[in-house]
Amino acid sequence: MLKKILLFFTIFWYSNFAFSQTNEIRIKFIGNCGLHLTDGKSNLYIDFPYKSGAYGYMNYEISEIDNIKDNSTFLFTHRHDDHYSKEILKDLKSKHSSKIYGNWNVKKLDNLYSSFDDFEITAFKTKHKFTFNHFSYLITWHGKNIYISGDTVDGETISKVKNIDWAFMPYWLLLDTDKKNLKIDAKNIGIYHLYPNQKFNNSSPDKIKLLDKQGEIITIPF
Repeated sequence: MLKKILLFFTIFWYSNFAFSQTNEIRIKFIGNCGLHLTDGKSNLYIDFPYKSGAYGYMNYEISEIDNIKDNSTFLFTHRHDDHYSKEILKDLKSKHSSKIYGNWNVKKLDNLYSSFDDFEITAFKTKHKFTFNHFSYLITWHGKNIYISGDTVDGETISKVKNIDWAFMPYWLLLDTDKKNLKIDAKNIGIYHLYPNQKFNNSSPDKIKLLDKQGEIITIPF
């Protein structure tokens, strides 16, 4: 009887462990440039939380805040209201022991390595029309390259990055690279920071994904 009980718990533990270790990075589109990345163990939020509905961009449900995991990490490209909320972050930091990084402390990004398995990050200072302190990021996680552009308007930086698995950028950055005949070395491109109900002509649907449906999930196997 004891052997049967032990066998049951062994199978139960293994099945749950195997389920949680999915060997994929899941990226949830929350709104604007807000993303939630997880490998099933660690959680990284990018340009979220922001002020819901700021500047006429996307609102989000309060459940997105309520569902934030303990010990999550938050990374910001800059601190405009449609990317960042100081008030919400202050509350999250005290409730969830959150770690917060952005354009004000990029020199401390190496501290992220202790919170994530098989993880590297490179910060690029990039141009934004309305702020002089804006960063884009290349995240390499479990061997997969994920580029986060933020609001940058200049395609020169991303054109120099090679072997990107997923590049997330606003439509105006894609237009800039087309105008300058710059190549983007990315298997997939996610176009974010669209207004609600904004229309965008997607000339390459096999490669380019319009992120206009909040809650949509992208998976990257590793």
